[in-house]
Amino acid sequence: MADYNTYRTTQGVGTRTAVVDEGLRAHMNKVYGLMSVGMLVTAIAAWGISTAAVGADGQLTQLGVAIYASPLKWVLMFAPLIVVFAFGAMLNRLSVQTATLVFYGFAALMGISISSIFLVYTSMSIIQTFLITAIAFAGLSLWGYTTKKDISGWGSFLIMGVIGLIVASIVNIFLGSPAMQFAISVLGVLIFAGLTAYDTQNIKNTYLQMAGSDRDFLGKAAIMGALQLYLDFLNLFMFLLQFLGNRD
Repeated sequence: MADYNTYRTTQGVGTRTAVVDEGLRAHMNKVYGLMSVGMLVTAIAAWGISTAAVGADGQLTQLGVAIYASPLKWVLMFAPLIVVFAFGAMLNRLSVQTATLVFYGFAALMGISISSIFLVYTSMSIIQTFLITAIAFAGLSLWGYTTKKDISGWGSFLIMGVIGLIVASIVNIFLGSPAMQFAISVLGVLIFAGLTAYDTQNIKNTYLQMAGSDRDFLGKAAIMGALQLYLDFLNLFMFLLQFLGNRD
């Protein structure tokens, strides 16, 4: 792992430290900027689809039936998971521009996948949960960025937790157990809170290790970092919504 202090012991320490500091700030701003646009795309897609899915009489339109009451709902449920793994595998072969478009396309697909929250929960509770998530995410990410503690050891444990959550969630689709869903939600909040701090530190350290790399590599690293934080934020929001959301 890169040690930030090593940059202060090299020749030309003052200039190089200033360059690294400036480059790191620009890199993190790009990561957060991409993530924020991705979240905006998701919100617009989710709201737009949920609005089109319900008619003036309060009944599902043909689009709503197709998305929420036909086998297509299973495709939309699992498609983002497939896309995110495929995107990670193909990223090195894509240009920065193409990778950015794919990321935004994924964000739109995710919006369609979670659009039913606007039919299940009140708009006010969705907004309140979003604000709570944003505050929690900002605090966790800031801690991950500024802490001197090496939390890289969290990675394996947290990834195993995510895999367990995915498996348990799929099983509970068929079981429909409220107790199991509550346990999944609690663990989900804890795991993605940890991942927010872990991923932020990892993004920072990746830049420090690769600060001399070409712009194309750093551009793709920023996109991958944005994707990681986007998924952390979205999953934290969805799990918190199960606790805090008022059903419509």
